[in-house]
Amino acid sequence: MSRALPKYNKRRVAIIGGAAAVALTGAIVAGTALAGETSKSGTATARTLADVGSITCPDVASQLPEIPATAQAEVDRNLTLLQTQIDEANKRLVDTVGQGGPNFVQNAILGPLEDKRIATVNRIATAIGRTADKPQGLDALAPCALNAGGAAGAGEEAGAGAEAGAGAGEEATPSEAASEAAGGAEDTGNAEGAGDAGEAAGAGAISCPDVASQLPAIPATAQAEVDRNLALLDTQLAEANKRLVDTVGQGGPNFVQNAILGPLADKRNSTIDRIAISIGRTAEKPQGLNSLAACTLTQ
Repeated sequence: MSRALPKYNKRRVAIIGGAAAVALTGAIVAGTALAGETSKSGTATARTLADVGSITCPDVASQLPEIPATAQAEVDRNLTLLQTQIDEANKRLVDTVGQGGPNFVQNAILGPLEDKRIATVNRIATAIGRTADKPQGLDALAPCALNAGGAAGAGEEAGAGAEAGAGAGEEATPSEAASEAAGGAEDTGNAEGAGDAGEAAGAGAISCPDVASQLPAIPATAQAEVDRNLALLDTQLAEANKRLVDTVGQGGPNFVQNAILGPLADKRNSTIDRIAISIGRTAEKPQGLNSLAACTLTQ
């Protein structure tokens, strides 16, 4: 009895030791695999951020005429806002790498940025024009561009980005993007062709608050300009609804807000400002009209 026990103990120690060795080996293999995966992921992320590029815009300050002292503070404030808008657009460019399709940057970043710059540049021109000749043609400085690095990055992201847009924000791995590109043509033709009518019908419509009914009495000298801008509000709404249908299925879950509703609100803000300014030249300037700029999507 006393001799059998040591043998049993030896066998138990051997079994436990073998199991521990197997577990340790598995942990080493798993750790190595994870380390390799992390390294590859980190490298890919660094490369993507390096390729995203940056947004550059024409300089507005250097194109301004002499600024009246009474307008200097407002002009400076809006010049600062122009730089803030560029900084925000560049941050969004990095934060949304891989989202949407090949036109995502233009539709969701550059387009809205241009609209904001138009409104800001118009405020600068209006401020100067109150006590001096109003500068003309500043709107030509509103469009911005994505530099070469960003263009390359957009091209690289087009394959995976299109899949991400179609998947409503789900990430597509390179292998998935390749398989979709190589063998997904039939699925695209059948599924999208069969679903286009349903998607267009389910796109909904954009509705906006009525501005005309909220205006005070319009001076005769401002009537033509007010009417022109009210018509422009209708045009902006019609264009947004058309784009809503044309881009069904594009981008992630925030695509409509970022690429359609947001830019529309910016355009309406600018147009409503012009209405208020035109009335305010010969009557009391209406206040609070900017609350009518935001629109909503109804299904």
